Amino acid sequence: MVACKPGVPSRFIQPDEMEDILYDYHISQSIAQMEDGDERKKNFDRVVNLEAVLKKHGITRADFDSSLVYYYTRADRFEKIYRRVADRLSDEALALGASEGEVERFATAGISGDTANVWEGNRAAILVPYAPYNRMDFHQKIDSTYRKGDEFLFNLVADYMYQTGTRDAVACLTVKLDNDSIISRTNHVTVSGLSQLRISGVGDHAIKEIYGFIYLGKGNDQSATLKLMIVHNLQLIRFHRKEQNTPSAPAGSSADSLSLKKDTIMKL
Repeated sequence: MVACKPGVPSRFIQPDEMEDILYDYHISQSIAQMEDGDERKKNFDRVVNLEAVLKKHGITRADFDSSLVYYYTRADRFEKIYRRVADRLSDEALALGASEGEVERFATAGISGDTANVWEGNRAAILVPYAPYNRMDFHQKIDSTYRKGDEFLFNLVADYMYQTGTRDAVACLTVKLDNDSIISRTNHVTVSGLSQLRISGVGDHAIKEIYGFIYLGKGNDQSATLKLMIVHNLQLIRFHRKEQNTPSAPAGSSADSLSLKKDTIMKL
């Protein structure tokens, strides 16, 4: 007999439908985030928009929550769903000729220009506050397109799905230079939305390594309630430093005269 991988039980939302729901969920939450008002008003709008999405798909909140808990214990399946959701969001933004947000300004950048998105890892991931699914590490390959003095901007968009507990993740970006010095930046990601880390001021040193991580802590709640952090639209933007060309001094200039004076003094 040929063994087959068991599917999702019928009492839970199936992967394709969950993908469609989560896609609409992200659109609705982005709309709520862009609206004017204080954070309390935005939180209220997020709840209202979620209920509208569930109604559109004919799903109750109980169905949605129980299915989330099911996928929560199967992070490998959930990650595949979210990769497809992230790709659809990016494709939709590009098709409309617009961006999903400030982070998407560099979505179409190549890898050889002065400004380039050089990210090589997965564009989306799911984190839960339990090892080994609570940490995402990355390491960039350095090639000849990197130059001395390059600067970097690490972008990520976070979405939290928490029933209880404190939301507290840490994002870290580290650049190691050719003199073995290290420049590192960290940021606590406590709310949904865009987070950025920037590294500049590397001087005239070449880039030797680039690495970092995103880590989701347990916070102050040790219960087993639903706690999910979805990170997507991951980007690493590289900026080449603009070269400042210093024109050479023409013959007979004051620089040449000064050099002649020095040579004369040394001969004397």
